[in-house]
Amino acid sequence: MAKKSMIEREKKREKLVAQDAARRAALKEIANDEERPMEERFKARLKLAKLPRNSSATRLHNRCQVSGRPKAYYRKLKMSRIALRDLASEGRIPGMVKSSW
Repeated sequence: MAKKSMIEREKKREKLVAQDAARRAALKEIANDEERPMEERFKARLKLAKLPRNSSATRLHNRCQVSGRPKAYYRKLKMSRIALRDLASEGRIPGMVKSSW
């Protein structure tokens, strides 16, 4: 189980990303538009830099929804390999059986 503080920090980042997504996208569009004057683009870059760092989508990290583990994360299932194995062993995942050969 991951530390509660790390899980809460990740939730806070997700909230900030959702909150500032539209503003960040608009500023990026202005900053990357070659047709606009250089001063306007520069001001957009400065405003973008003043936004909180945690509101950037690249700061997000996938975590297991069961245990909060940040590594060995399966995107399709939204959980780590360890949580997946535990739930499969308990028979809580339909259709998944332990393999043996």
